[in-house]
Amino acid sequence: MGNLLCCVQVDQSEVAIKEIFGKFDDVLNPGCHCLPWFLGSQIAGHLTLRVQQLDVKCETKTKDNVFVNVVASIQYRALADKAGDAFYKLSNTRGQIQAYVFDVIRASVPKLLLDDVFEQKNDIAKAVEEELEKAMSTYGYEIVQTLIVDIEPDEHVKRAMNEINAAARLRLAATEKAEAEKILQIKRAEGEAESKYLSGLGIARQRQAIVDGLRESVVGFSINVPGTTAKDVMDMVLVTQYFDTMKEIGASSKSSAVFVPHGPGAVRDVASQIRDGLFQGSSAHKP
Repeated sequence: MGNLLCCVQVDQSEVAIKEIFGKFDDVLNPGCHCLPWFLGSQIAGHLTLRVQQLDVKCETKTKDNVFVNVVASIQYRALADKAGDAFYKLSNTRGQIQAYVFDVIRASVPKLLLDDVFEQKNDIAKAVEEELEKAMSTYGYEIVQTLIVDIEPDEHVKRAMNEINAAARLRLAATEKAEAEKILQIKRAEGEAESKYLSGLGIARQRQAIVDGLRESVVGFSINVPGTTAKDVMDMVLVTQYFDTMKEIGASSKSSAVFVPHGPGAVRDVASQIRDGLFQGSSAHKP
């Protein structure tokens, strides 16, 4: 009915290409237009002005000889003021864009190592966008956005990368564990040294207290009991200590200690040996 009335409708976000007897005449914007077909006017076709998206998957090789699949997402649209160029100059817009994407990616990625490809994907996308913008503007198209949405190495390469990462983390964990054990051993050794030092200090103080007590006992006994010598007092102290020790040993039902030779007379021999040793030590230190 529209053709009979010489009227055509162009939808929103589209333009129509008008020809007269097969020659380009005008670009029709959205709305209703009079098109006298009997004068040779006709619609050659419609061109959308919406943003379109093309996903391009390109297989290429990195500098370290790893094959990867790079997926680029290209968002583009036709320019209304260059709709004639967009309609007539390109017969396969998507194929043209795909060819340029292949060319740029296969020129950029082989210069990079695999790890650098992941790190510099924005630079690759920018290079693709610049090349496409320069080429497609001639044909009446605008490149809105270019994204590298996926970089997928071979499955064996991904598995190897994961194993390398896992090994590095295990090595780091082992290093940290060894360092912790080292610190623990050092602290334990410092604690043992401090404990032994304090134990030795306590024993030394104990022995000093014993010596001071014996000295006071000998002096006090000699003063209160005239005629007694230091030797008599030491013999009596040793006998007293002997009986206290025997009492403690006898109080334990599971004691297995045995004195050989056994008897009070043995205490005198022990005392003589101790006294002789002290006298020898004193004489050895005299000049």
